[in-house]
Amino acid sequence: MDETPEVPEVTDDDFERSVSDIADSGPISEGRAQRFYDRVRGSISTYVDRKGGALGKTAEFLLLVPDVFILLWRLSTDSRVEGKNKVLLVSAIAYYIFPLDIMPEALLGPIGYLDDLVFGVYVLNRIVKDTDASVLREHWSGSSDVLESIQKVLNAADSLVGTEFLGRIKKMLK
Repeated sequence: MDETPEVPEVTDDDFERSVSDIADSGPISEGRAQRFYDRVRGSISTYVDRKGGALGKTAEFLLLVPDVFILLWRLSTDSRVEGKNKVLLVSAIAYYIFPLDIMPEALLGPIGYLDDLVFGVYVLNRIVKDTDASVLREHWSGSSDVLESIQKVLNAADSLVGTEFLGRIKKMLK
């Protein structure tokens, strides 16, 4: 039986500082975003194939991780998205890329991307109020409707990452 590694304690201040530091480091090029997308897609696909049915519904959510990342990046470069929303998008992108987060990928493997997914989806849910859904659909690489995918992740967020992490996200996005 696989044991889940212990996740290091990350304070709210650590969390906010890590996102801010990466967001302040400058724009991410299209090439870098695509390489990250390809690397994450490959890693997660291999993991899901290897674990098979043992992952259950979690596999479905893991497969959304790269699609949400590239959507965040594409929206951050789209002139139809308001500036205040671009700040949120860049923060979510930074959270994806930053290696030390609430559920670090280095310790947990692809399962560690679930917190990135939930954070990204909360950001998308926030910006969809100001951004036409057709813009999100235009940039979406996933196979199901983007708004349905966002809602599925929101509905499952507590079981994916826990109540404490959700509280941190909600606090940051107020």
